[in-house]
Amino acid sequence: MSTRERFERKLNELRADILAMGSLVEEELHMALDALRTLDPATAQAVNDKDVVVNQTRFAIEEKCFALIVTQQPAARDLRAIITAMNMIVDLERMGDQAKGIAKVVRHLQQFPPQERPTGLEAMGRIVSQMLNQSMAAYAHDNVDLARIVASQDDEVDTIYARVFSDIMLRMAQGQEPAQIEASYEILRSARELERFGDLATNVAERVIYLVTGSMSEINQDG
Repeated sequence: MSTRERFERKLNELRADILAMGSLVEEELHMALDALRTLDPATAQAVNDKDVVVNQTRFAIEEKCFALIVTQQPAARDLRAIITAMNMIVDLERMGDQAKGIAKVVRHLQQFPPQERPTGLEAMGRIVSQMLNQSMAAYAHDNVDLARIVASQDDEVDTIYARVFSDIMLRMAQGQEPAQIEASYEILRSARELERFGDLATNVAERVIYLVTGSMSEINQDG
């Protein structure tokens, strides 16, 4: 096997590692959404446990990236692939943090009487989960068109978040009991975590666009 072939294999392994990390984050998000729906403390704790694994995975991949740069002296396109990978794992780790934030909300909500959820909250969860899944598929196949679809969905998430925000602010202004106000605030926090999750999924999609095209202008046009 030639030096180039060995290096290509290392790059393919790196991509596989990042796709596996994406799957971990997607699992973490689904667990967090389930915990929010059921207010189950065990599920919320499982989110925290999963987040530890996500963080460990990020640093393990980062070490591999550094090793490739130091030992392989990559050419420009190869270096772009490695730097893109390093940026993506940071975004993925932060997505895990948003999921962990939802689990934290669950622990707070357990202290208050049951609170009606805004109708848009479930839709936000569904869309951002799809965005993460599609951004990983775009990365797996260097699919710029799919990456652009992911980026376009962020506007929808922002629109729903604005409605959820208005709904909750209205509730809080209508003279709720202190416990109800606190519960409403926690629900708003969960919506904010999902909105931020969508932003980070968009970041990943934009990094795919840059990886494939080598052009920042492509990202600016789509964003």
